[in-house]
Amino acid sequence: MSMRDIFHGSPFGEGERPRRVPPLKLKKGIWIILGVLLLLAVIVPATATFYTDLLWFRERGLLQVFWTRLLPQWVLFAAAAAAAFVIFSLNWLRARRSAMREIAFASLPGEVLDIPMRASALAVVAIAAVLAVMNGLTVRSGWMTVLQYLNRTPFGKNDPIFGRDVAFYVFDIPFLSLLQGWLLSTLVTTLIGVALITVLAVLPRMRDENRFYLPPFARGHLSVLGALVVVLWGAGLWLERFHILLSPEGVVFGAGYTDVHVKLLALNIMVGLSLVVAALLVANIFRRTWRPAMAGAVLLVGASLLLRGLLPGIVQKYVVEPNEFAKEKSFIEFNIRGTLEAYGLDDQEIIDFLPEDAVSAEDIRNEPDTIRNIRLWDYRPILRAFKQLQEIRTYYDFPDVDVARYTFNGSYRQVMLAARELDHGQLQNQTWVNQHLEFTHGYGLVMNFVNEVDTAGKPTLIVKDLPPQATVPLEVDRPQIYFGERRIPYSLVRTNIMEFDYPMGDSNVRTTYEGTGGVPIGGVFNRIMFALRFRDSQILFTNAITAESRILMYRSLNERLQKVAPFLLYDSDPYLAVVDGKLVWIVDAYTATDRYPYSNPVSLSGTRQKINYVRNSVKAVIDAYDGSIVLYVYDPDDPIIRTWQGIFPALFTPADEAPAQLSTQIRYPMGLFLIQSEIYRTYHMSDPNTYYNKEDVWRLSTQASTGDINAYYLIMRLVGEEKAEFALIAPFMPVGRDNMIAWMAGRSDPPNYGQLLVYQFPKQKLIFGPSQVAALIDQDPEIAAQLSLWTQRGSDVIRGDIMVIPLGDSLLYVQPLYLRAENSDLPELKRVIVSSGGKVAWGGTVDEAITTLLLRLHGEAPPEVSHPAAEEERPAPRRPAAEEKSVGGLARQAREHFDEAQEAARRGDWARYGRELEKLQAALEALLEETERGQR
Repeated sequence: MSMRDIFHGSPFGEGERPRRVPPLKLKKGIWIILGVLLLLAVIVPATATFYTDLLWFRERGLLQVFWTRLLPQWVLFAAAAAAAFVIFSLNWLRARRSAMREIAFASLPGEVLDIPMRASALAVVAIAAVLAVMNGLTVRSGWMTVLQYLNRTPFGKNDPIFGRDVAFYVFDIPFLSLLQGWLLSTLVTTLIGVALITVLAVLPRMRDENRFYLPPFARGHLSVLGALVVVLWGAGLWLERFHILLSPEGVVFGAGYTDVHVKLLALNIMVGLSLVVAALLVANIFRRTWRPAMAGAVLLVGASLLLRGLLPGIVQKYVVEPNEFAKEKSFIEFNIRGTLEAYGLDDQEIIDFLPEDAVSAEDIRNEPDTIRNIRLWDYRPILRAFKQLQEIRTYYDFPDVDVARYTFNGSYRQVMLAARELDHGQLQNQTWVNQHLEFTHGYGLVMNFVNEVDTAGKPTLIVKDLPPQATVPLEVDRPQIYFGERRIPYSLVRTNIMEFDYPMGDSNVRTTYEGTGGVPIGGVFNRIMFALRFRDSQILFTNAITAESRILMYRSLNERLQKVAPFLLYDSDPYLAVVDGKLVWIVDAYTATDRYPYSNPVSLSGTRQKINYVRNSVKAVIDAYDGSIVLYVYDPDDPIIRTWQGIFPALFTPADEAPAQLSTQIRYPMGLFLIQSEIYRTYHMSDPNTYYNKEDVWRLSTQASTGDINAYYLIMRLVGEEKAEFALIAPFMPVGRDNMIAWMAGRSDPPNYGQLLVYQFPKQKLIFGPSQVAALIDQDPEIAAQLSLWTQRGSDVIRGDIMVIPLGDSLLYVQPLYLRAENSDLPELKRVIVSSGGKVAWGGTVDEAITTLLLRLHGEAPPEVSHPAAEEERPAPRRPAAEEKSVGGLARQAREHFDEAQEAARRGDWARYGRELEKLQAALEALLEETERGQR
């Protein structure tokens, strides 16, 4: 019988002989050339990227970071691929040798035995090598998991079920799962390969004898491999036991009653059964029957369906649900405690706060710093104003506006500022020289006080123009911005072509880069490598490059930080600061995990990623001129950042080594604050019964203009503190109601940086929330009429966000109002609306609005009488006693004190302003008393 006879009639049979097609007449050399070119197309760009990145890390002084990131990946790949290759090749070659003996013993024709043994062995080795490489590549991406495991740091907190440190869940389980998954996939692949070789060897015999046949050599081999696979599957079940503490099912996140009493028991039983089945498979080596092992496998499947599929549902429905709170109470407590710990909410200070019904003159007098720093400019209107007033050229752009605080001449002031960055897309002439040689950087910044406007309703700019001109003592030695928020292409600096610096009249001022940023590109080899990397031949052929030239890349803050420390999460709102004459960017960086036991997860804004533990451990500081990066550790107690410090010791710098001026500019991060606020609105309910019934769930107020959470930075004096400070606050309201129930403050100033305070209002007292104040404003007839009139004239009325500002023991609500002409994009501050005690008032300035509000709160204002404003405080002229006590005399006194208060406010003399308001209040009370006496 020939091979032709064996396959006769099958799809592989010979059938009709097709006509012979002439072979392609391609020379062997052409195929070699094509192969080499294909290989070069892959290797050369990768080599160029590797080499230029190496240069970039070297120039930044971060070679240790570069090699620490790179070497573990290749070591892990090599180790996994080598181990997989050994396992594959040894097992498959052994199976092949046994298969050849089986073929030899079979009564098959010699034609079958003519299979070249060397060729088949090489094929097995080649297949093993390819699969091993693929196996190593899948493991290579787990380099961070391995390094974290090897440098893990204990959390010092144990889970309530297994009693293991949280580090076991954050560091150990990911590593053990990676190892178990690699071993299992490797052995399953090995098992499949052995089975395939065996089937190919015995297929002719099974076809001839028409029965299933498994030779003795395969029984032992497959049994051992099967036993190892089952053991590793059982190891996965053992690890799965710990995952119940991260279960999203049940009343709370984490293990519940059914998880602990049923699912955990089921997993333990399944682990034991897997060991039994593995033992039966090993015993099968010495037995000639598969029945015990098959019975064990059936038992394993049946137990899984019963214990993991059916039983948990029965217990949950008939045992837990009828007595849910009693069964789940302790697990709710675990969840509350774990969640508060994971988000840093377990040690915040809670203060009971009973505000007065309305602000008083004394409140205004006692809080001059708060009044002086009331923010009148929302982000969107001020950004539009900056763009209209200060972009100067179309190729400049203000991507964002930041809030900060500075001390000028002893006065603590809140400001808004923006960096004037270069927008390459707006260059009128999009040449290569303009893109990469001439227009290389932005220039300067614009800054204003948050509470000041000029007579036209525009922001009063304290830093403006090109070059920057400041009306406050703020020096910027290097206003050029080479690195910023915008994603911009590479630039070549120190070339024969001087860079455009800034426009001046009809000409341009030019400059040459003097910083240490970038990578030297003067050598021919470096030029070739960068030309290959950026696929830009102009780098190679331009005559502008000199021996001193440098190339700037990774220009945006995000890509720069991701290149250095991709394992950190970065806040989406970097902010600009002036520190020791330099423009620097501050980016809040977070350490996070989704593996904290019993902690409720949250979704990160704009992504699908979920976390259930977060710390603002690092402040990344990037110099806008030279691009230098410093990662300051501000939470050295965080176990995750301590782990990364162990891996990258040269990458991090202690916070106490930061410049003193930088410490005055850091702030409580908005991203962390919003996550904590979202968690706290539910998890302030520390009582399990209250939490279970969701009796007191809060919500965060949102901005009417954007729908964003209404959290804002302001300078204020916190209750019980002696001086004003920079804080981030957000009000809370009960779900389904609009009144305010509490507000949270994140402190930014040293030495209290990072502290959280929660001020809770009494539930039995109505405290207006922002939406209720908005309704009061809409109901005011004077305001409603004026808004309608402006709208009829074609103006666009922009209502700012309502801010709740604590003033001593009372609350003041402030909403700025902007007007934008129909054919203009420049908003103007038109009015300031204030509210307290259920009353609403407005004025052209904060002081006018507050003065009117106090008049409405404490009595009718007298008819307006023309009275010259006093230049300095002086006693009022003496009048006869009878006149002073008459209705007319008291009305004149009220008007005089009103005018004096306004004049003091215009000069910023808030102490005198408060005194005059107290006198005004006394005069109004006397006027009311005299009026009532006359009526009697």
